[in-house]
Amino acid sequence: MFDVLIIGGGVSSMSCAYILGSGFQKPFASDKKIGIIAHQKTSSLQNAIFNNAYGIPSGKLGAELLIESIQHLQENYPHVLQIKDEKVLKIEGILGDFIVTTNKQNYAAKIIVLGIGASNPFTIEGLAQYIIPHKKANPEKNKIQLQNDDHLVTTGIYACGTLAGHRSQLTIAAGSGAAVATDILSLWNDGIHVQVHDSVGK
Repeated sequence: MFDVLIIGGGVSSMSCAYILGSGFQKPFASDKKIGIIAHQKTSSLQNAIFNNAYGIPSGKLGAELLIESIQHLQENYPHVLQIKDEKVLKIEGILGDFIVTTNKQNYAAKIIVLGIGASNPFTIEGLAQYIIPHKKANPEKNKIQLQNDDHLVTTGIYACGTLAGHRSQLTIAAGSGAAVATDILSLWNDGIHVQVHDSVGK
């Protein structure tokens, strides 16, 4: 049973994993089991190059970021279990008792974070009632999002990045994933708001 299972291997989902991973030092998070199904094959980063993203060196390739993000997570937060080469097919259940079915096996999770893209059709079964046209994409793009209130789709299920209705910008997606992670950390902290910062000398 995962306390939180993140689905996706792009910017928003990896950003969420980083913040949750770094929050492991907090007493209320130290016993939490965190996992990520890091499916990256359909990520829009595959063909991207970045010259306008804060903190990213000019000319950085998205394909490089995908590889480096996985390495970063493994090196800095090895307690976040990475599940690779699996594709999510179905989500069912309720808060505290979700079942995520992939092309290989089933996983149990208390909370789910969806950080996959906004492509249409949406191929994960069980969430059709939340699918709406993307509010911040041109109609001809035929993009979708999951209806949500500040990333919360329904009790226990969060969306981040473009799937939450944000524009397709790396820094926006990263912030969205981080926001979801701090919401989850705050939930674990009995509703007391949480930020996780690293600093020199600590």
